[in-house]
Amino acid sequence: MNIWTVILSADFLFTAIRVMTPILFAALACMVFTKGGIDAIGTEGIMLSCALAGPVGGYLTKSAVGGLLVAMATGVILSCIFGYFTLILDTNPVLAGIALNTLSGGLTIFVTYYLTGNKGSTQSLNNPVVPDVEIPVLKSIPVLGEILSGHSILTYVGLAVAAALWVFFWKSACGLRIRAVGENATAAGSVGLNIMKYKYIALVMAGCLAGIGGAYMSMSYVSFFSRDMIAGRGWIGMAAESMGQGTPLGILFSVLLFGMADSLAIRLQMLNLPSQLIQTIPYVVTIAAIAIYSRHRMQQGKKKIG
Repeated sequence: MNIWTVILSADFLFTAIRVMTPILFAALACMVFTKGGIDAIGTEGIMLSCALAGPVGGYLTKSAVGGLLVAMATGVILSCIFGYFTLILDTNPVLAGIALNTLSGGLTIFVTYYLTGNKGSTQSLNNPVVPDVEIPVLKSIPVLGEILSGHSILTYVGLAVAAALWVFFWKSACGLRIRAVGENATAAGSVGLNIMKYKYIALVMAGCLAGIGGAYMSMSYVSFFSRDMIAGRGWIGMAAESMGQGTPLGILFSVLLFGMADSLAIRLQMLNLPSQLIQTIPYVVTIAAIAIYSRHRMQQGKKKIG
């Protein structure tokens, strides 16, 4: 087996879509934060807390839907707390985001230990999971069916949400007002818009999306919560949102790139390469992609000035 055999396969692209799903939700959450003029730095911590809230909620309600709702509610609560500190108390967003991320890291370990007696995972809870679905017509199409059918329900939800957000932010009155508040709050306020109202709408939407992304990790990608399982996907989501220039279509292409990098790292483990080297691939791709994107933006800026 060589690297080209690994890459040029339907299984590689299937895995890429599977691993890009949490990054997609993270990037869409970051997009909503940004459209509302809110710093998205707390996305990683929100997703981590929701990754624990999902299995716990599912265990308590005996329902995967219940777990998802608990995860989404947790995301909304944490994003609104972040908004309260940054918008009302005027706390530095970077410091507030770091505090939220650090709190989530410690709190999830404490809650996991309190509920299970194990600091590492919630495997003993045996919580319900979100099922995968086969798309009737699509699954029978050679190659294409192997790539696009059989994913988690949340993967298809993520794609639908990306399309819905395009309609919301570019076609609806509420979405356009959120963008106006995010781009220039003073100007939006001068024409009578309630700035805090639209910022909190953005906070609630972003919290829901981050909650689903976190729950996907523990209720679909695997069937339990494990310590620090988000592993930087919130940060990568921020990078994907920036590379996608804040548009759903651009974000889809960006998260697919990062998903392919993750899939490559998984597949290269079959080639007996050093695991330490393989594990760096998604993060190296992230840094390289951001560098290329930043250079492109700088060149565009120089052309406009010239």
